Amino acid sequence: MDGVVRRRHADEGESYFMSMTDMMVGLLLIFIILLAYFALQLQSKTAELTGANQTRAEILNDLQQSLKDKGLQVEIDTKTGVLRLPDDVLFDKGQWELTDRGQAAISKVASAMVEVLPCFTTSNLCKGARSSHLIDAVFVEGHTDSDAMVGAMNNYGLSVRRAETTFSMLQRNQPDLQEFRNKPEGEARSAPILGLSGYGPDRPIASGHSEVAKKRNRRIDLRFLMTTPSTGLDQDILRQKK
Repeated sequence: MDGVVRRRHADEGESYFMSMTDMMVGLLLIFIILLAYFALQLQSKTAELTGANQTRAEILNDLQQSLKDKGLQVEIDTKTGVLRLPDDVLFDKGQWELTDRGQAAISKVASAMVEVLPCFTTSNLCKGARSSHLIDAVFVEGHTDSDAMVGAMNNYGLSVRRAETTFSMLQRNQPDLQEFRNKPEGEARSAPILGLSGYGPDRPIASGHSEVAKKRNRRIDLRFLMTTPSTGLDQDILRQKK
């Protein structure tokens, strides 16, 4: 009898051990499947981000070439997504009203944007294939040097006023720019791509206080931001807000 009891206890222990082993194998299999799924998701999102950055570089190069053809030399930085307009092309020192030369330059920029950007937005002006990577925003950024302003206006106010003047002149020259949106109108988070901001002296591109450095730092930047891949969590949040 004792032998039978011991065998039964041994069988129960072996069965318990096998059940635990099966459960651990099952959990490990689930973990491997989840790991593979997230690895594929990461690979897909990384490829999409890389494609968006490449598209942004193409946009900047096309804008630079279009402006060169129109007689305006501009600087681009494809890594940060910036098209740079030197201050001395646009404004007199300490002023926010565009000079005649500045108005002519902004007219050319607006024209180039209408030529290049439609198929990277939801604009009806797109005549070819619409890009799979759309522009999320184009910020007209005002920047100043570190010299203190005389009077009530400070560098932050000056940078904002210059950005606002440039922003308004772009739309005045090409009203269609107001219709360039990052998503079809009516969709969640649909908005015009054009915006503006001013940073005063806080984001210099040249170090030091020489006149050469100050001249570099006084500028208007057009900063291009591309749409980024949305996650399942993003979609859940959007659905909850509806």
